[in-house]
Amino acid sequence: MNTTISLLNSIIRMRQVARMSTKKLNRLQQKRLNRLLRYAYDYSAYYKKAFENAGITRDRIGSLPISAYPTIDKDALMEHFGELVTVPGITQEELRRFDEQESLRENYPGNFHIVHSSGSTGVPRYFVYDDKAWKTMLAGILRGALWDVSWKQFFKWYTSDPRILYVAATDGRYGGAMAAFDGIDGLGVKQTSLDIGMPYSEWTKTLREFKPNFIVGYPSAVKLVAELTEKEGIELHVNRVFTCGEPLSPGLRRHLEERFQTTAVNLYGASESLALGAELSAEGGMILFDDLNLIEVTDGEMYLTCLYNKTQPLIRYRISDHLILREKRAADDAFTRANVLLCRDDDVMWFRSKSGERDFLHPLSVEGFCLDGLLDYQFRQTSDSSFDLALQLSGKADPDSVMTKLRDGVQTVLNGKRLSYVRFDMMTVDEILPDTRTGKKQLIQTLPA
Repeated sequence: MNTTISLLNSIIRMRQVARMSTKKLNRLQQKRLNRLLRYAYDYSAYYKKAFENAGITRDRIGSLPISAYPTIDKDALMEHFGELVTVPGITQEELRRFDEQESLRENYPGNFHIVHSSGSTGVPRYFVYDDKAWKTMLAGILRGALWDVSWKQFFKWYTSDPRILYVAATDGRYGGAMAAFDGIDGLGVKQTSLDIGMPYSEWTKTLREFKPNFIVGYPSAVKLVAELTEKEGIELHVNRVFTCGEPLSPGLRRHLEERFQTTAVNLYGASESLALGAELSAEGGMILFDDLNLIEVTDGEMYLTCLYNKTQPLIRYRISDHLILREKRAADDAFTRANVLLCRDDDVMWFRSKSGERDFLHPLSVEGFCLDGLLDYQFRQTSDSSFDLALQLSGKADPDSVMTKLRDGVQTVLNGKRLSYVRFDMMTVDEILPDTRTGKKQLIQTLPA
Protein backbone atom coordinates (compact mmCIF):
# COMPACT_ATOMS: atom_id res chain seq x y z
CA MET A 1 0.00 0.00 0.00
CA ASN A 2 2.85 2.41 0.82
CA THR A 3 4.32 1.74 -2.64
CA THR A 4 0.98 2.52 -4.27
CA ILE A 5 0.55 5.75 -2.32
CA SER A 6 4.10 6.83 -3.15
CA LEU A 7 3.56 6.14 -6.84
CA LEU A 8 0.24 7.99 -6.91
CA ASN A 9 1.83 10.98 -5.16
CA SER A 10 4.56 11.03 -7.80
CA ILE A 11 1.96 10.97 -10.57
CA ILE A 12 0.07 13.82 -8.90
CA ARG A 13 3.24 15.94 -8.80
CA MET A 14 4.01 15.19 -12.44
CA ARG A 15 0.48 16.05 -13.52
CA GLN A 16 0.95 19.41 -11.82
CA VAL A 17 4.08 19.94 -13.92
CA ALA A 18 2.01 19.17 -17.02
CA ARG A 19 -0.08 22.28 -16.25
CA MET A 20 2.95 24.60 -16.06
CA SER A 21 3.41 27.49 -18.43
CA THR A 22 6.08 27.21 -21.11
CA LYS A 23 8.28 29.64 -19.21
CA LYS A 24 8.09 27.70 -15.94
CA LEU A 25 8.63 24.38 -17.69
CA ASN A 26 11.70 25.71 -19.49
CA ARG A 27 13.12 26.91 -16.17
CA LEU A 28 12.51 23.52 -14.58
CA GLN A 29 14.15 21.73 -17.52
CA GLN A 30 17.20 24.03 -17.38
CA LYS A 31 17.53 23.57 -13.61
CA ARG A 32 17.50 19.79 -13.96
CA LEU A 33 19.89 19.94 -16.89
CA ASN A 34 22.44 22.02 -14.96
CA ARG A 35 22.14 19.66 -11.99
CA LEU A 36 22.77 16.66 -14.24
CA LEU A 37 25.73 18.29 -16.00
CA ARG A 38 27.43 19.12 -12.70
CA TYR A 39 26.79 15.64 -11.33
CA ALA A 40 28.24 14.05 -14.47
CA TYR A 41 31.31 16.29 -14.25
CA ASP A 42 31.84 15.40 -10.59
CA TYR A 43 31.18 11.66 -10.66
CA SER A 44 31.69 10.38 -14.22
CA ALA A 45 35.31 10.05 -15.30
CA TYR A 46 34.22 9.86 -18.92
CA TYR A 47 32.20 13.07 -18.86
CA LYS A 48 34.76 15.05 -16.88
CA LYS A 49 37.36 14.24 -19.51
CA ALA A 50 34.91 14.83 -22.41
CA PHE A 51 33.82 18.20 -21.00
CA GLU A 52 37.37 19.36 -20.39
CA ASN A 53 38.43 18.27 -23.89
CA ALA A 54 35.63 20.51 -25.15
CA GLY A 55 36.94 23.39 -23.03
CA ILE A 56 34.15 23.14 -20.45
CA THR A 57 35.20 23.53 -16.83
CA ARG A 58 32.84 23.08 -13.90
CA ASP A 59 32.37 26.80 -13.33
CA ARG A 60 31.14 27.23 -16.94
CA ILE A 61 28.33 24.71 -16.55
CA GLY A 62 25.06 26.60 -16.63
CA SER A 63 26.39 29.43 -18.79
CA LEU A 64 26.78 27.46 -22.02
CA PRO A 65 24.08 26.27 -24.44
CA ILE A 66 23.51 22.53 -24.68
CA SER A 67 24.99 22.61 -28.19
CA ALA A 68 28.40 23.35 -26.65
CA TYR A 69 28.56 19.92 -25.03
CA PRO A 70 29.98 16.89 -26.85
CA THR A 71 27.69 14.21 -28.26
CA ILE A 72 27.89 10.47 -27.68
CA ASP A 73 26.47 7.46 -29.51
CA LYS A 74 25.73 3.88 -28.53
CA ASP A 75 29.11 2.53 -29.64
CA ALA A 76 30.96 5.09 -27.52
CA LEU A 77 28.63 4.48 -24.59
CA MET A 78 29.36 0.76 -24.63
CA GLU A 79 33.09 1.24 -25.16
CA HIS A 80 33.36 3.63 -22.18
CA PHE A 81 30.48 2.27 -20.09
CA GLY A 82 32.56 1.54 -16.98
CA GLU A 83 33.99 5.08 -17.00
CA LEU A 84 30.69 6.76 -17.82
CA VAL A 85 28.52 5.33 -15.05
CA THR A 86 28.83 7.09 -11.71
CA VAL A 87 28.89 3.93 -9.57
CA PRO A 88 32.22 2.04 -9.58
CA GLY A 89 32.19 -1.60 -10.59
CA ILE A 90 29.15 -1.55 -12.89
CA THR A 91 30.26 -2.86 -16.26
CA GLN A 92 28.53 -4.44 -19.22
CA GLU A 93 30.18 -7.74 -18.34
CA GLU A 94 28.92 -7.60 -14.74
CA LEU A 95 25.40 -6.72 -15.85
CA ARG A 96 25.38 -9.55 -18.38
CA ARG A 97 26.66 -12.03 -15.81
CA PHE A 98 23.98 -10.93 -13.35
CA ASP A 99 21.26 -11.19 -15.98
CA GLU A 100 22.32 -14.72 -16.87
CA GLN A 101 22.28 -15.89 -13.24
CA GLU A 102 19.38 -14.08 -11.57
CA SER A 103 15.63 -14.03 -12.15
CA LEU A 104 14.08 -11.18 -14.11
CA ARG A 105 12.46 -9.64 -11.05
CA GLU A 106 15.74 -9.40 -9.13
CA ASN A 107 17.45 -6.02 -9.00
CA TYR A 108 21.20 -5.63 -9.40
CA PRO A 109 23.01 -5.33 -6.01
CA GLY A 110 22.54 -1.83 -4.64
CA ASN A 111 18.90 -1.81 -5.84
CA PHE A 112 19.74 -0.90 -9.42
CA HIS A 113 17.31 -1.75 -12.21
CA ILE A 114 18.75 -3.08 -15.45
CA VAL A 115 17.19 -3.47 -18.86
CA HIS A 116 18.62 -4.53 -22.17
CA SER A 117 18.01 -3.09 -25.57
CA SER A 118 15.84 -5.06 -27.94
CA GLY A 119 18.66 -5.39 -30.41
CA SER A 120 16.88 -3.74 -33.35
CA THR A 121 20.09 -1.91 -34.27
CA GLY A 122 22.59 -4.54 -33.14
CA VAL A 123 23.23 -7.02 -30.35
CA PRO A 124 21.49 -6.32 -27.01
CA ARG A 125 23.31 -4.06 -24.56
CA TYR A 126 22.50 -3.24 -20.94
CA PHE A 127 21.32 0.01 -19.38
CA VAL A 128 21.13 0.74 -15.67
CA TYR A 129 18.79 2.92 -13.59
CA ASP A 130 19.13 3.80 -9.92
CA ASP A 131 15.99 3.23 -7.85
CA LYS A 132 15.02 6.91 -7.73
CA ALA A 133 15.38 7.20 -11.51
CA TRP A 134 13.33 4.04 -12.01
CA LYS A 135 10.48 5.32 -9.85
CA THR A 136 10.59 8.67 -11.64
CA MET A 137 10.39 6.85 -14.97
CA LEU A 138 7.41 4.74 -13.84
CA ALA A 139 5.54 7.82 -12.68
CA GLY A 140 6.35 9.50 -16.00
CA ILE A 141 4.95 6.62 -18.02
CA LEU A 142 1.79 6.41 -15.92
CA ARG A 143 1.28 10.16 -16.20
CA GLY A 144 1.51 9.76 -19.97
CA ALA A 145 -0.98 6.91 -19.91
CA LEU A 146 -3.38 9.04 -17.86
CA TRP A 147 -2.62 12.34 -19.59
CA ASP A 148 -6.21 13.13 -20.58
CA VAL A 149 -7.91 11.17 -17.79
CA SER A 150 -9.55 13.02 -14.90
CA TRP A 151 -8.90 11.85 -11.36
CA LYS A 152 -12.60 11.05 -11.08
CA GLN A 153 -12.39 8.75 -14.07
CA PHE A 154 -9.13 7.22 -12.86
CA PHE A 155 -10.53 6.30 -9.44
CA LYS A 156 -13.66 4.92 -11.10
CA TRP A 157 -11.45 2.58 -13.11
CA TYR A 158 -9.22 1.88 -10.12
CA THR A 159 -12.09 0.80 -7.88
CA SER A 160 -13.88 -1.29 -10.52
CA ASP A 161 -11.73 -4.44 -10.60
CA PRO A 162 -9.05 -3.36 -13.12
CA ARG A 163 -7.52 -6.33 -14.95
CA ILE A 164 -4.46 -5.48 -17.02
CA LEU A 165 -3.18 -7.68 -19.82
CA TYR A 166 0.40 -7.21 -21.02
CA VAL A 167 1.15 -8.77 -24.41
CA ALA A 168 4.73 -8.64 -25.67
CA ALA A 169 8.04 -10.38 -25.02
CA THR A 170 8.22 -11.21 -21.31
CA ASP A 171 11.19 -13.58 -21.18
CA GLY A 172 13.94 -10.97 -20.96
CA ARG A 173 14.83 -7.67 -19.34
CA TYR A 174 13.16 -5.68 -22.09
CA GLY A 175 12.55 -2.15 -20.85
CA GLY A 176 8.87 -2.14 -21.72
CA ALA A 177 8.20 -5.40 -19.93
CA MET A 178 10.20 -4.47 -16.83
CA ALA A 179 8.49 -1.07 -16.59
CA ALA A 180 5.03 -2.50 -17.25
CA PHE A 181 5.30 -5.15 -14.56
CA ASP A 182 6.75 -2.77 -11.96
CA GLY A 183 4.21 -0.07 -12.78
CA ILE A 184 1.29 -2.49 -12.52
CA ASP A 185 2.74 -3.95 -9.31
CA GLY A 186 2.99 -0.43 -7.94
CA LEU A 187 -0.69 0.16 -8.57
CA GLY A 188 -1.55 -3.13 -6.86
CA VAL A 189 -4.04 -4.36 -9.46
CA LYS A 190 -4.68 -7.71 -11.19
CA GLN A 191 -2.46 -8.53 -14.12
CA THR A 192 -1.51 -11.31 -16.46
CA SER A 193 0.57 -11.54 -19.60
CA LEU A 194 0.65 -13.15 -23.00
CA ASP A 195 4.17 -13.79 -24.21
CA ILE A 196 4.61 -13.55 -27.95
CA GLY A 197 6.52 -16.84 -27.67
CA MET A 198 3.39 -18.69 -26.52
CA PRO A 199 1.44 -20.77 -29.05
CA TYR A 200 -1.31 -18.61 -30.49
CA SER A 201 -3.88 -21.26 -29.60
CA GLU A 202 -3.20 -20.69 -25.88
CA TRP A 203 -4.09 -17.01 -26.05
CA THR A 204 -7.81 -17.74 -26.40
CA LYS A 205 -8.07 -19.42 -23.01
CA THR A 206 -6.30 -16.56 -21.24
CA LEU A 207 -8.51 -13.93 -22.88
CA ARG A 208 -11.72 -15.79 -22.07
CA GLU A 209 -10.81 -16.47 -18.44
CA PHE A 210 -9.03 -13.23 -17.50
CA LYS A 211 -11.29 -10.83 -19.41
CA PRO A 212 -8.88 -7.88 -19.37
CA ASN A 213 -10.30 -4.37 -19.31
CA PHE A 214 -6.93 -2.72 -19.99
CA ILE A 215 -4.51 -3.96 -22.65
CA VAL A 216 -0.84 -3.02 -22.83
CA GLY A 217 1.68 -4.20 -25.42
CA TYR A 218 3.44 -3.80 -28.73
CA PRO A 219 1.06 -2.48 -31.40
CA SER A 220 1.71 -5.55 -33.54
CA ALA A 221 0.94 -7.83 -30.58
CA VAL A 222 -2.21 -5.94 -29.53
CA LYS A 223 -3.31 -6.17 -33.17
CA LEU A 224 -3.09 -9.96 -32.86
CA VAL A 225 -5.29 -9.83 -29.75
CA ALA A 226 -7.84 -7.71 -31.62
CA GLU A 227 -7.93 -10.15 -34.52
CA LEU A 228 -8.17 -13.18 -32.24
CA THR A 229 -11.05 -11.78 -30.18
CA GLU A 230 -12.95 -10.95 -33.32
CA LYS A 231 -12.31 -14.36 -34.88
CA GLU A 232 -13.22 -16.28 -31.72
CA GLY A 233 -16.16 -14.05 -30.78
CA ILE A 234 -14.56 -12.94 -27.51
CA GLU A 235 -16.14 -9.70 -26.35
CA LEU A 236 -13.98 -7.64 -24.03
CA HIS A 237 -15.02 -4.42 -22.31
CA VAL A 238 -11.77 -2.51 -22.60
CA ASN A 239 -11.40 0.85 -20.87
CA ARG A 240 -8.17 1.76 -22.62
CA VAL A 241 -5.41 0.36 -24.82
CA PHE A 242 -1.79 1.31 -24.26
CA THR A 243 0.82 0.50 -26.89
CA CYS A 244 4.58 0.81 -26.68
CA GLY A 245 7.81 -0.41 -28.25
CA GLU A 246 6.81 0.18 -31.88
CA PRO A 247 5.21 2.95 -33.95
CA LEU A 248 1.41 3.04 -33.90
CA SER A 249 0.33 3.87 -37.43
CA PRO A 250 -2.88 5.88 -37.89
CA GLY A 251 -4.51 2.91 -39.60
CA LEU A 252 -3.67 0.47 -36.81
CA ARG A 253 -4.71 3.02 -34.17
CA ARG A 254 -8.09 3.36 -35.87
CA HIS A 255 -8.43 -0.44 -36.09
CA LEU A 256 -7.68 -0.95 -32.38
CA GLU A 257 -9.94 1.86 -31.26
CA GLU A 258 -12.83 0.58 -33.37
CA ARG A 259 -12.34 -3.01 -32.27
CA PHE A 260 -12.10 -2.23 -28.55
CA GLN A 261 -14.31 0.88 -28.61
CA THR A 262 -11.84 2.95 -26.61
CA THR A 263 -8.86 5.28 -26.90
CA ALA A 264 -5.40 3.96 -27.76
CA VAL A 265 -2.45 5.75 -26.16
CA ASN A 266 0.97 5.12 -27.66
CA LEU A 267 3.80 5.45 -25.13
CA TYR A 268 7.21 6.41 -26.51
CA GLY A 269 10.40 5.24 -24.89
CA ALA A 270 13.81 3.70 -25.44
CA SER A 271 16.03 1.54 -23.27
CA GLU A 272 18.12 4.64 -22.58
CA SER A 273 15.07 6.54 -21.27
CA LEU A 274 11.86 4.57 -21.02
CA ALA A 275 9.73 7.68 -20.47
CA LEU A 276 10.08 9.88 -23.56
CA GLY A 277 6.54 10.76 -24.50
CA ALA A 278 2.92 9.82 -25.15
CA GLU A 279 0.71 10.10 -28.22
CA LEU A 280 -3.03 10.36 -27.55
CA SER A 281 -4.03 10.82 -31.18
CA ALA A 282 -2.40 10.80 -34.57
CA GLU A 283 -3.44 14.42 -35.12
CA GLY A 284 -2.11 15.64 -31.78
CA GLY A 285 1.38 14.24 -32.27
CA MET A 286 3.71 12.84 -29.64
CA ILE A 287 3.84 14.82 -26.40
CA LEU A 288 7.49 14.81 -25.34
CA PHE A 289 8.20 14.76 -21.59
CA ASP A 290 10.33 17.92 -21.42
CA ASP A 291 10.56 17.73 -17.64
CA LEU A 292 12.28 14.33 -17.83
CA ASN A 293 14.37 14.70 -20.97
CA LEU A 294 15.87 17.29 -23.26
CA ILE A 295 15.49 16.25 -26.88
CA GLU A 296 17.27 18.02 -29.73
CA VAL A 297 16.77 17.51 -33.43
CA THR A 298 19.73 18.75 -35.44
CA ASP A 299 20.24 18.10 -39.17
CA GLY A 300 17.80 15.22 -38.97
CA GLU A 301 19.57 13.60 -36.02
CA MET A 302 17.93 13.10 -32.62
CA TYR A 303 19.94 13.69 -29.44
CA LEU A 304 18.66 12.70 -26.01
CA THR A 305 19.71 14.10 -22.65
CA CYS A 306 18.00 12.10 -19.91
CA LEU A 307 17.48 14.44 -16.93
CA TYR A 308 16.52 11.92 -14.25
CA ASN A 309 19.10 9.10 -14.31
CA LYS A 310 22.30 10.06 -12.51
CA THR A 311 23.76 6.56 -12.37
CA GLN A 312 24.05 6.34 -16.15
CA PRO A 313 24.05 9.96 -17.29
CA LEU A 314 23.34 10.36 -20.99
CA ILE A 315 24.10 13.78 -22.40
CA ARG A 316 23.43 14.54 -26.06
CA TYR A 317 23.13 10.84 -26.81
CA ARG A 318 22.34 10.11 -30.45
CA ILE A 319 19.30 7.94 -31.05
CA SER A 320 18.45 6.50 -34.45
CA ASP A 321 14.77 7.51 -34.21
CA HIS A 322 13.80 10.51 -36.28
CA LEU A 323 11.49 13.27 -35.10
CA ILE A 324 9.97 16.36 -36.61
CA LEU A 325 9.31 18.87 -33.85
CA ARG A 326 6.03 20.72 -34.17
CA GLU A 327 5.38 24.37 -33.67
CA LYS A 328 3.58 25.16 -30.41
CA ARG A 329 -0.17 25.10 -31.04
CA ALA A 330 -1.08 27.53 -28.27
CA ALA A 331 0.52 29.55 -25.51
CA ASP A 332 -0.65 27.06 -22.90
CA ASP A 333 0.74 24.07 -24.79
CA ALA A 334 3.98 23.98 -22.82
CA PHE A 335 5.25 20.53 -23.76
CA THR A 336 6.99 19.96 -27.06
CA ARG A 337 5.09 17.89 -29.60
CA ALA A 338 6.59 15.91 -32.42
CA ASN A 339 5.86 13.56 -35.26
CA VAL A 340 7.79 10.35 -34.66
CA LEU A 341 8.64 9.34 -38.20
CA LEU A 342 11.02 6.45 -38.07
CA CYS A 343 11.07 4.02 -35.19
CA ARG A 344 11.01 0.28 -34.73
CA ASP A 345 8.64 -1.23 -37.31
CA ASP A 346 9.29 -4.97 -37.42
CA ASP A 347 6.53 -7.27 -38.56
CA VAL A 348 5.70 -10.84 -37.60
CA MET A 349 6.16 -13.99 -39.67
CA TRP A 350 3.01 -16.05 -40.14
CA PHE A 351 3.24 -19.75 -40.93
CA ARG A 352 0.69 -22.38 -41.88
CA SER A 353 0.87 -26.12 -41.25
CA LYS A 354 -0.32 -28.74 -43.75
CA SER A 355 -3.50 -29.09 -41.71
CA GLY A 356 -4.18 -25.37 -42.13
CA GLU A 357 -3.30 -24.23 -38.59
CA ARG A 358 -1.71 -20.78 -38.50
CA ASP A 359 0.70 -19.33 -35.96
CA PHE A 360 3.22 -16.51 -35.90
CA LEU A 361 6.78 -15.78 -34.90
CA HIS A 362 7.33 -12.32 -33.43
CA PRO A 363 10.71 -10.54 -33.75
CA LEU A 364 11.34 -10.33 -30.02
CA SER A 365 10.87 -14.05 -29.49
CA VAL A 366 13.94 -14.78 -31.59
CA GLU A 367 16.24 -11.82 -31.19
CA GLY A 368 17.90 -12.56 -27.85
CA PHE A 369 20.66 -14.81 -29.16
CA CYS A 370 24.11 -13.58 -28.15
CA LEU A 371 26.91 -15.94 -29.16
CA ASP A 372 30.65 -15.36 -29.39
CA GLY A 373 31.46 -14.39 -32.94
CA LEU A 374 27.86 -13.60 -33.91
CA LEU A 375 27.74 -9.92 -34.81
CA ASP A 376 24.25 -9.72 -36.27
CA TYR A 377 21.51 -11.75 -37.93
CA GLN A 378 18.32 -11.33 -39.92
CA PHE A 379 15.32 -13.57 -40.58
CA ARG A 380 14.02 -13.64 -44.16
CA GLN A 381 10.74 -15.46 -44.68
CA THR A 382 10.72 -17.54 -47.87
CA SER A 383 7.31 -19.27 -47.69
CA ASP A 384 4.45 -19.95 -45.30
CA SER A 385 6.51 -22.79 -43.78
CA SER A 386 10.13 -21.68 -44.18
CA PHE A 387 12.63 -18.89 -43.70
CA ASP A 388 16.32 -18.14 -44.18
CA LEU A 389 18.59 -16.88 -41.42
CA ALA A 390 21.38 -14.57 -42.58
CA LEU A 391 24.35 -14.37 -40.21
CA GLN A 392 27.10 -11.79 -39.95
CA LEU A 393 30.11 -13.28 -38.15
CA SER A 394 33.36 -11.83 -36.89
CA GLY A 395 36.62 -12.83 -38.56
CA LYS A 396 37.57 -14.91 -35.53
CA ALA A 397 34.28 -16.80 -35.31
CA ASP A 398 33.98 -20.55 -35.84
CA PRO A 399 31.08 -20.69 -38.32
CA ASP A 400 30.24 -24.33 -37.60
CA SER A 401 30.08 -23.75 -33.84
CA VAL A 402 27.98 -20.60 -34.13
CA MET A 403 25.56 -22.21 -36.59
CA THR A 404 25.15 -25.33 -34.47
CA LYS A 405 24.32 -23.34 -31.31
CA LEU A 406 22.06 -20.93 -33.17
CA ARG A 407 20.21 -23.73 -34.96
CA ASP A 408 19.52 -25.40 -31.62
CA GLY A 409 18.30 -22.12 -30.12
CA VAL A 410 15.99 -21.29 -33.01
CA GLN A 411 14.62 -24.82 -33.09
CA THR A 412 13.83 -24.58 -29.37
CA VAL A 413 11.83 -21.41 -30.01
CA LEU A 414 9.97 -23.03 -32.89
CA ASN A 415 9.17 -26.13 -30.84
CA GLY A 416 7.86 -23.95 -28.02
CA LYS A 417 5.54 -22.24 -30.49
CA ARG A 418 4.46 -25.60 -31.95
CA LEU A 419 6.08 -24.56 -35.22
CA SER A 420 8.34 -27.59 -35.51
CA TYR A 421 7.13 -28.06 -39.10
CA VAL A 422 8.80 -24.81 -40.13
CA ARG A 423 12.12 -25.33 -41.93
CA PHE A 424 14.97 -22.86 -42.09
CA ASP A 425 18.38 -22.49 -43.71
CA MET A 426 21.31 -20.43 -42.49
CA MET A 427 23.94 -18.60 -44.49
CA THR A 428 26.70 -16.11 -43.72
CA VAL A 429 26.74 -12.62 -45.25
CA ASP A 430 29.33 -9.86 -45.20
CA GLU A 431 27.01 -7.30 -43.60
CA ILE A 432 23.38 -6.78 -42.64
CA LEU A 433 22.49 -3.24 -43.59
CA PRO A 434 19.78 -1.11 -41.96
CA ASP A 435 16.55 -0.36 -43.76
CA THR A 436 17.05 2.76 -45.87
CA ARG A 437 13.65 4.13 -44.80
CA THR A 438 13.87 3.66 -41.05
CA GLY A 439 17.60 3.70 -40.38
CA LYS A 440 17.15 0.53 -38.30
CA LYS A 441 17.93 -3.03 -39.16
CA GLN A 442 14.92 -5.16 -39.95
CA LEU A 443 15.19 -8.20 -37.73
CA ILE A 444 12.57 -9.95 -39.90
CA GLN A 445 11.91 -9.51 -43.59
CA THR A 446 8.46 -10.91 -44.24
CA LEU A 447 6.79 -12.16 -47.38
CA PRO A 448 5.05 -9.51 -49.50
CA ALA A 449 1.39 -9.12 -48.57
